[in-house]
Amino acid sequence: MATLGLPDSPGVPAALAQLTLTVPFNDAEAAAGVFRRRGDEIAAVIVEPYVGNAGFIPPEPGFLAALRALCDQHGALLIFDEVMTGFRVAAGGAQAQLGVRADLTTLGKIIGGGLPVGAYGGRAELMRLVAPEGPVYQAGTLSGNPVAMAAGLATLRETERPGFYETLERRTGRLVAGIVDAARRHGVPVTTGHAGSMWGLYFAPGPVRNFSQAKASDTALFARWHRAALARGVFLAPSAFEAGFVSSAHTDGDIDFTLAQLDAALGEARAR
Repeated sequence: MATLGLPDSPGVPAALAQLTLTVPFNDAEAAAGVFRRRGDEIAAVIVEPYVGNAGFIPPEPGFLAALRALCDQHGALLIFDEVMTGFRVAAGGAQAQLGVRADLTTLGKIIGGGLPVGAYGGRAELMRLVAPEGPVYQAGTLSGNPVAMAAGLATLRETERPGFYETLERRTGRLVAGIVDAARRHGVPVTTGHAGSMWGLYFAPGPVRNFSQAKASDTALFARWHRAALARGVFLAPSAFEAGFVSSAHTDGDIDFTLAQLDAALGEARAR
């Protein structure tokens, strides 16, 4: 079972789609219903602990804990996709922040300072199944790439500096709060959220608990805002359904500049 991926999406083989069950994010009852019907067949639940592939959607209290309990009850693995959240929301990822431990965790290029690198890890008994100790073989063209590994070590050392995550959290909070203030001044409904350096918004009154509700936001306004911001030197993600991130390289001055430009860009986008 997974809470991401659409069975009819281009590029997803029909055979794989037939083996995947989907439920809405933040709907613990829907997940429980699937387990009641198919629990003996479910091998794993794959979920982004904070959704970043539909904007930014935080888990509601108890949702991830409910998934953890369902997996324990039925003998399934809980897999957290922390490609976006790992080392961005906390040193221990979303798991450390939310207090729910996954059986397996996937990580992406954030651990390499942006260079191509991926990693996964989990419980010792599961990792012992991987070659050379176990029968599961895993390899990749860029596995152990020395440049990416050096960048990764340098990135991890940066995160160990005192106050690193506290500063990221503060600057991200300032950015999000400033966008909310700008939207209020321009009479635009907005729903925002952030965790650590990860943030997102929807031009909608909210709440936004899942992708269906995210799709009800004003994507045309976002597109105009994006173009206006781009012309002013602020490079937002071009999709309304993509999370944003504040970097440790961003200063308070950068946040001030960004907010001024986003405010003006929203005024332009609202007037069109």
